[in-house]
Amino acid sequence: MPKVALYNVSGAQVGEVELADSVFGIEPHSHILNEAVLMQRASLRQGTHKVKGRSEVRGGGRKPWKQKGTGRARQGSIRSPQWKGGGIVFGPTPRSYAYKLPKKVRRIAIKSALSSKVIGNEIIVLDQLLLNQPKTKEFAAILNNLKVDRKALVVTAGYEENVALSARNIPGVKFVVADGISVLDVMVYDKLIITKDAVQKVEEVFA
Repeated sequence: MPKVALYNVSGAQVGEVELADSVFGIEPHSHILNEAVLMQRASLRQGTHKVKGRSEVRGGGRKPWKQKGTGRARQGSIRSPQWKGGGIVFGPTPRSYAYKLPKKVRRIAIKSALSSKVIGNEIIVLDQLLLNQPKTKEFAAILNNLKVDRKALVVTAGYEENVALSARNIPGVKFVVADGISVLDVMVYDKLIITKDAVQKVEEVFA
């Protein structure tokens, strides 16, 4: 089992914690990680792009000239695609880009993401993370104590309102609960700050 240092909010090491091999100690699957990130990014796309077809553009109700006898090519509407101001052929219309990977693949992906943080020494385990009141300054001081000066993902076992409110105004810091941890978040943020209780919850879900 991989062992990592256990810290308090003052940045002092207070012990060690063993992480489950089945969640934090697997060989990361780079291909599956890539597929999971692509899936999540695709699901974030709004898909609100829209162009007008020939039935939606204004005008073109009357045949521009008679069918025969003019010497010109036959035309049925001035809003056909070949006309300026006409409809667009095969243009984008609103759609959902979301799709799903198999459940087993998604589980391997999150395990690979977590394991990659352990391998890269980019995980910080805290004994607890509690704030008496929402104070961005106090939370920034905790990050400073932990020597975190890059983008960080903060994970707790349950929803901590004071932590969430304190972290939301700090650029590059995101707070999530253990149930809502995702591959995209783990890979995008440089540091993973997770409480000991959250580690146990993650292991219970994915072991």
